[in-house]
Amino acid sequence: MSRARCRGEDPDELFVRGAAQRKAAVICRHCPVQLECGADALDNRVEFGVWGGMTERQRRALLRQHPEVTSWAEFFAAQRRRREVSAG
Repeated sequence: MSRARCRGEDPDELFVRGAAQRKAAVICRHCPVQLECGADALDNRVEFGVWGGMTERQRRALLRQHPEVTSWAEFFAAQRRRREVSAG
């Protein structure tokens, strides 16, 4: 992910605990690969760290809410298409 905003950051900054995760997730805002990163973490059940702007807790919640999802990249793309259609 050579275009990722975090590529030049200290990796330890993205593997923090608790409330510090929300602060770490700020780097993901406006990242050109945010959705791909988050989808990869969800597809591979990555347990630790901030990925795609999501904390560990947020990823666990998504996995519980949508156990039927087999491809998070496809899920996010479908969500994006629905938003675009409804925005009209």
